[in-house]
Amino acid sequence: MAFTGKTALVTGAAQGIGEAVVRALAARGARVAAVDSNAKRLGEVVAEMQASGQRVEPFSADVTNSEAVDATVDRIEREHGPIDFLVNVAGVLHVGPIEALRDEDWERTFAVNARGVFYLCRAVARHMVPRRSGAIVTVGSNAARTPRMHMSAYAASKAAVAMFTQCLGLELAKHGIRCNVVSPGSTDTPMQRSLWKDGSGAQAVIDGAPAAFKVGIPLQRIAEPADVADAVLFLLSDQARHITMHDLCIDGGATLGV
Repeated sequence: MAFTGKTALVTGAAQGIGEAVVRALAARGARVAAVDSNAKRLGEVVAEMQASGQRVEPFSADVTNSEAVDATVDRIEREHGPIDFLVNVAGVLHVGPIEALRDEDWERTFAVNARGVFYLCRAVARHMVPRRSGAIVTVGSNAARTPRMHMSAYAASKAAVAMFTQCLGLELAKHGIRCNVVSPGSTDTPMQRSLWKDGSGAQAVIDGAPAAFKVGIPLQRIAEPADVADAVLFLLSDQARHITMHDLCIDGGATLGV
């Protein structure tokens, strides 16, 4: 999969899966516009990559602000575009029982995980449609497929964004633009590690938790961010030119193929 001469916009680029996608695209020749609200961490990642000759530029932006999103997309189009690929990775997680979930927790989760994806897709699609080309991948979660204890806001927001991306794919198909979802399971990221209580957190995830009605991971391993990035790049590439509106689960079998 070569992406030389192509421009990609990746959100949530400062760490975890987003950072892995940025690194994978840049390593294969793409120009990458790396977007994140954590300007400090983003700057560190980009500076390291630029020092090795990779074509990556940082853009600090809040994906929950529609005006900021529009301005950022227009700037990328003007200075680095046209945008060939959009990868939506930015996300937040709030955990806890529903009766204790605060209004602001629910609203912030949907603002980043769902509304931010809508803003980015709308802004980028406005540029892609006249060109009749492009590919969009949204990173969802296998939690959108299976109920999770204490993850109601996160799971609901990921279910919403998965359906939105598939609807987007249906509308944009006539313009030659493909839209797909990648749904990771437990992946070794800062978000995942924040859920671990001790050094045995990874093994606990692999083993599952019957009391929480959660099966383990049949492949007996936690995913690496690069595992998810590989799936994203496949769906962006010409190798997936006849795939759209698909939701590809990358969870080692944790949702038992659902």
